Amino acid sequence: MGKKRTRNPDDDVAMADEVPAQTKKNNDGDSSDSDDDMDIVNVDFELFNYDSTIDFHGVKTLLRQLLDADASLFDLSSLSDLIVEQNTIGSTCKVDDKANDAYAFLTVLNVQEHAQKPAVRQLAEYLADRARKSQDETLAKAVPELLLGQGKQQVGLVLAERLLNMPAEVIPPMWSCMIDEIEAAVEDKEPYEFTHYLVLSRTYLEVESTLDQTERKNKRSKATGELQYFHPEDEEMRRFATAAGSFEYTKEGQAAVADSKRAFQEMGIRPVGFMMLIEADKFSKAVQGITEYVATGGMSMEMS
Repeated sequence: MGKKRTRNPDDDVAMADEVPAQTKKNNDGDSSDSDDDMDIVNVDFELFNYDSTIDFHGVKTLLRQLLDADASLFDLSSLSDLIVEQNTIGSTCKVDDKANDAYAFLTVLNVQEHAQKPAVRQLAEYLADRARKSQDETLAKAVPELLLGQGKQQVGLVLAERLLNMPAEVIPPMWSCMIDEIEAAVEDKEPYEFTHYLVLSRTYLEVESTLDQTERKNKRSKATGELQYFHPEDEEMRRFATAAGSFEYTKEGQAAVADSKRAFQEMGIRPVGFMMLIEADKFSKAVQGITEYVATGGMSMEMS
């Protein structure tokens, strides 16, 4: 895989990845699950710097997915504007052409630098509140102090999301490029010399359905089992975190939500937010960790 140059907004990187094509149809027009009917096709994923004339709507859509049930609480338009205007840090990942919507995005925002912007302040206050309610005591204490305190801390809020079923192999180059870009920005005396990174993501719990086949009842589904990851590499990155934990969305609530995401399985899912606090001197190691994790196939397949 190639690597995007760090400081020129006009430079992009292309990388090829093999993904299964759609199941072919046999001569009778019926779909077949046979391995013989599966093609492998090369798909060229490209990393692009943000372009404010192109990427606003694609980034906003992915932000809405990242923030899930609580997305309506935030000024997504202002956040999207801030992300795409910061065009030398982070990337979009697209197929075929720069003019297309992003399949994935990654960026980091300096919380202290943008503290006076209402959209960033609102998100910081929200994450501080969610952290306080976390079962991880370190997360509950550290995150509010880092995000809202008056000390010398510099927190990089990492926002990343991609379409479900997008190959995880395209993700490590995005993180590696961003590290290079941050290092170049620091050399240029730009405000990216962080003490900590706070990575925002999503996870989910499997839930027992409260619905029978004939009646919908307004009851909350019962969560079962361990925390599951929409992005398998999050489980590896978590190993490098000072603190990490999931949190409930404030607007999540009805069993019907989980059952609507059941996708023909016996168990439904209940999405929950997830955040990881990583000290700056461990961030490069965390990115190297997920790079090796993805390369060696250490992850399970992403949820469809």
